[in-house]
Amino acid sequence: MSNRLRAIFCDHLSIVRGKYLPESAKSGGETRFCRSTFGVHFDRDLLPSPGSMMMEGLPDMELRWDANDVRPSWSEGTDITLGDLYDSDGAPLAVCPRGALRRAIAAWEAKGLTPKVGIELEAFAFQKNDEGKLVPYDAPGAVVYGTGPCTDPRGFNDAIWAAAEKAGFKLDMITAEYDAPQFEYTLTFDDALKAVDDIVLFRLLAREVAFEHGIILSFLPKPIEEAGGSGLHVNFSFSDQDGNNALSMGGKSGPDHMNDLAKGCVSGLVHHHKGLAGLLAPTTMSYKRLQPASLSGYWQNWGGDHRNVTTRVSCEGGKKSRLEHRMADASANPYTVVAGVLQAALLGVENGYDLPARETGDGFEHTDASEGVAATQLAAMDDLEADTALSAAVGQELVDNQIFMRRVEAEKTEGLDGEALRDFYIHFI
Repeated sequence: MSNRLRAIFCDHLSIVRGKYLPESAKSGGETRFCRSTFGVHFDRDLLPSPGSMMMEGLPDMELRWDANDVRPSWSEGTDITLGDLYDSDGAPLAVCPRGALRRAIAAWEAKGLTPKVGIELEAFAFQKNDEGKLVPYDAPGAVVYGTGPCTDPRGFNDAIWAAAEKAGFKLDMITAEYDAPQFEYTLTFDDALKAVDDIVLFRLLAREVAFEHGIILSFLPKPIEEAGGSGLHVNFSFSDQDGNNALSMGGKSGPDHMNDLAKGCVSGLVHHHKGLAGLLAPTTMSYKRLQPASLSGYWQNWGGDHRNVTTRVSCEGGKKSRLEHRMADASANPYTVVAGVLQAALLGVENGYDLPARETGDGFEHTDASEGVAATQLAAMDDLEADTALSAAVGQELVDNQIFMRRVEAEKTEGLDGEALRDFYIHFI
């Protein structure tokens, strides 16, 4: 029996913030936060960022939910809810990432299509050694696709699975990734808002359950310099008004059998590749991961069943037809990520961009693509600022807030590398 409600939202830095409220709040309601939370940085520096109104009196914003938004939590005696943010005049808050995703979904629904999303998360595990220093989790028997106690001696992933089931999540998979101690978590496909709500909550659950087992589970893009990176892969499709997969070409699949919708989506993602990086890979560390020959979504390209391209056209057809975008990492706000991917895809459909030839190179020693993402966080913010069509589609004030905060972040992290850079972020992401 729960006796309180945890009401939360995911902010501009992808940090989950909220309040504990009495049981009566579960029937629906609202609670207020300082709007200038959207000007708070990782080091708690309060900044006059666009939309934060720091210099206009630090007014309130309101988080609203109804009874249908409330769900069981993994914490004893507690239910949990995500809500939407509104300004003091009762209008949707322009810098709210969840609101940006709602707008992207509505834009597709206006075309008679409902976005469906499935997200893959990757993370590294850390523990403290006898001196209290944070070190990689000791899993000497870990291998790619590893399971069992050799891969996870403390069994924290077993506890995550159990807690997720208790809280009503539909897990598709937990497995060890290529670099030890790295793990992958996948939830089932669902309507876009539900899927992203679930991934935000699951990420929070996973970190909190792991913490109870003495593990810091980090979704940072590259917290171990000599290891590979961790991504947030966005798989998506669309359901038409008859409930069919709108990307499907009957029983055929893959890049040789794409319909006009699929071609338009891919062209949009390729066209807005550089601008997307500023939304999908926002941190200084993101550009340690986004490198050539790294299976990370660096190149401005697309292909079929090919893990070294940015946009991958699934070779599963019929109901499972989908596109996969591989650039993002989980230091980004998942709502902003999916809003950016959906809006870039929609721009491709609406504007009829040319679809370049599919990638034929191996991605390690040869690639057809000549352009990749920017080399640094600062340059990526310049590319995002220059992509006015993408910025307008996602939401100008949200994008302006992102650019401002990330340019400050570049200053704050200048000169940091290795563990020092990792530790700037690790207790938040």
